[in-house]
Amino acid sequence: MKNVLVLCTGNSCRSQMAHGYLNHFQDSLANVYSAGIETHGLNPGAVSIMKEDGIDISNHTSNHVDEYQGIDWDYIITVCDHAKENCPFIPAKTAERIHHNFFDPSKVTGTEEVKHAAFLKARNEIKEFCHDFVKEELVN
Repeated sequence: MKNVLVLCTGNSCRSQMAHGYLNHFQDSLANVYSAGIETHGLNPGAVSIMKEDGIDISNHTSNHVDEYQGIDWDYIITVCDHAKENCPFIPAKTAERIHHNFFDPSKVTGTEEVKHAAFLKARNEIKEFCHDFVKEELVN
């Protein structure tokens, strides 16, 4: 089994959505973990938008990257520029590091419709990325 770490700033939104989709798209090909360089708790908007697509992340926890010391990573995916730039050293001899800065819907203000549209946009980008990652990296 491969080990995949999805890393974001607070492990509350984008990394949690990616974690949910990576688990959804792969069939026992990898152990998927998500973490942050900080912990902010689960973002309710992320939980809600994933539920709309049939993915339940409500039982996920917001974890700090230090909690996963000792895991031999195959892939470390950073999903925001801040995490990439401030990521602590993670000893991983063979880990492939992949970076994709996803739009942060949690920063959007406005009406509920505006916020929903922002989460939908981010979710769809993350879903496509995760689908392609599993197809190109884990299946082959």
